[in-house]
Amino acid sequence: MLFLVLSILCSVIVGVIFKITRKYNGNPTQIVAFNYAVALALCYFSYSPNLAEVDGNAPWSLYIAIGVLLPFVFLSLVASIKHMGIVKTDAAQRLSLFIPILAAWLIFKEEFNSYKVIGIVIGFLALLFILRKQSENSQNKWFFPAAVLIGFGIIDILFKQVALYTTLPYPTSLFVVFCIALSMAILIAIYQIGVKNVKLESKNIIFGALVGIFNFGNILFYLKAHKAFAENPSTVFAGMNMGVIVLGSIVGLVFFKEKLSKINFIGIFLALISIVFIVISQFK
Repeated sequence: MLFLVLSILCSVIVGVIFKITRKYNGNPTQIVAFNYAVALALCYFSYSPNLAEVDGNAPWSLYIAIGVLLPFVFLSLVASIKHMGIVKTDAAQRLSLFIPILAAWLIFKEEFNSYKVIGIVIGFLALLFILRKQSENSQNKWFFPAAVLIGFGIIDILFKQVALYTTLPYPTSLFVVFCIALSMAILIAIYQIGVKNVKLESKNIIFGALVGIFNFGNILFYLKAHKAFAENPSTVFAGMNMGVIVLGSIVGLVFFKEKLSKINFIGIFLALISIVFIVISQFK
């Protein structure tokens, strides 16, 4: 249970760091780039991946797709936290689980029971409520949390496909993906520095290092939690998603004074109920 709690804490802390960077005018692209540099180093020293095993038969199309998507989705995450807050962003990220579920139903023709169908319906209703703007707010940047939801959902599908490739250890595949993601983030940062004259600042290195540590910690402890609960993965699945929504909501409301309407609160509650139905469906 400790690993699960640590994974939840790391996930929420990443959002908190990005919220703080707004106060110091941090550059999201540079932060994301240094995040992947640190996460890459931690992955290497923690798992010692044997890159000699990575050959032409590796699932490169999946690696490239994930590596390209990750930095763009991460930047959408930053923008969503900036414009919509931690509460709505965390909820949108966790509700991204419906993308792979729908893919399993529509693409892979997986049979659905009534619990899963109810969970999906409630989940979509929760999403509408969570992303509903305040009546006094003329702007509703719903695009960013929507990009987070769809982006993380697609990445989850791709990672599950990578996990099916058992010839290579999962940490080795993760290392390769981080390399590609880092390369993409560096290219975007170079473009901003060279073309848009954006300065490379030390504060972005510090913020990036912090994000990288907790981003990797989230992945590390999540994998350890799955190993500890190998016979009951639904415990990890439900605990992680519900834990992040609850803790993220508390942090956003208490520490950052984010404003939510009654409809938004109902949406968060429905999101938790939706996840419960999805978990129950795994046992039926």
